[in-house]
Amino acid sequence: MRNLILIAIMFGFFACNQAPSYKVNVKLTAGDGKAYLSQRIKGTWVNLDSTELKNGGCKFVGVVKNPEVLYFNVSTRKDKLPFFIENASITINGSLDSLTTAKVTGSKTQDEYQTLQNKLDILDKQASDLSIQSKGAEKSGNKAKADSLMVLSDGLYSKIDNEQTDYIKANPASYVSPYLLSRVYYEMEADVLEGYIKGLKPNLDSVPFIVTLKDRVAKLKLVSVGQIAPDFTLNDTMGNPVKLSDVYAKNQYTLVDFWASWCGPCRRENPNVVATFNQYKSKGFGVIGISLDNDKAKWEKAIADDQLTWTHVSDLQKWKNLAVILYSVNSIPANLLVDKTGKIIARNIREAKLRDTMAGLLK
Repeated sequence: MRNLILIAIMFGFFACNQAPSYKVNVKLTAGDGKAYLSQRIKGTWVNLDSTELKNGGCKFVGVVKNPEVLYFNVSTRKDKLPFFIENASITINGSLDSLTTAKVTGSKTQDEYQTLQNKLDILDKQASDLSIQSKGAEKSGNKAKADSLMVLSDGLYSKIDNEQTDYIKANPASYVSPYLLSRVYYEMEADVLEGYIKGLKPNLDSVPFIVTLKDRVAKLKLVSVGQIAPDFTLNDTMGNPVKLSDVYAKNQYTLVDFWASWCGPCRRENPNVVATFNQYKSKGFGVIGISLDNDKAKWEKAIADDQLTWTHVSDLQKWKNLAVILYSVNSIPANLLVDKTGKIIARNIREAKLRDTMAGLLK
């Protein structure tokens, strides 16, 4: 009897001290293939676990130290479902044909995130509808209406970003905050991004998103205001090599402009750059355009259509463009203003800010 009691006590001890784990049960209406749990680490997809999806069902079991974002996908589909995993029993319900709309239950962190995301989805739908209406108005020749609708659409997208940054500030210990920061950091300068990271609690330091964003801060500091612009050489539209330092040495100030023919916001900003260039080129203002195109014909057509009469270079590698990587550009339009020594004196100045900056420098 004493032995039985001892065994029972020991079993209870191990049961109470068993490490917590997660169990992810996938229940899709249809589908077979190889199922994966993956993670995005420093721009690279890393598969953490895999199993066979049979008749829409599979299961993953494991342990995580803290709640974090993983991605579920199946080999027969390209789309991935991001969700917060933690040591709990989690269920993914949905259809393989619309994986990104599958419902995730059982994760408190996912519930926290989903509450905010539901609100953002409404704003995103409104912004998308306005964008579609704007394109329709432009196609019918009503440019004024198209522009006003696009302003409203852009305003809603800005509101989406603001909702997320407000959440980050209000929830510095939440594991949702690093994920949100990874979605809104694209146009942040080094000091701004670093400020958001420093505002988070220490429990988030090891979250992969934060590790990646700290690395970005370090890279941005190398091309921040006050630094000398890293030199590079790319070919122009005729195939002739052009060195950045040779361009800015000829001007008092040079705008290094990252853009592409397929980038709507870039094309909308181009008339502003043209007007500023035409107004100040006689006083020493120059522009060099670095295109993220991969189609030379479309690149050249956009240059002609938008009347961009300055130097243009590209290696036609889109986001793998040499200069894009060198300057850590991850959204366009993007630009930096350098003086004739190559010193960076401003970054991402557009619309009225570009005109006002040049008016102050070249009176």
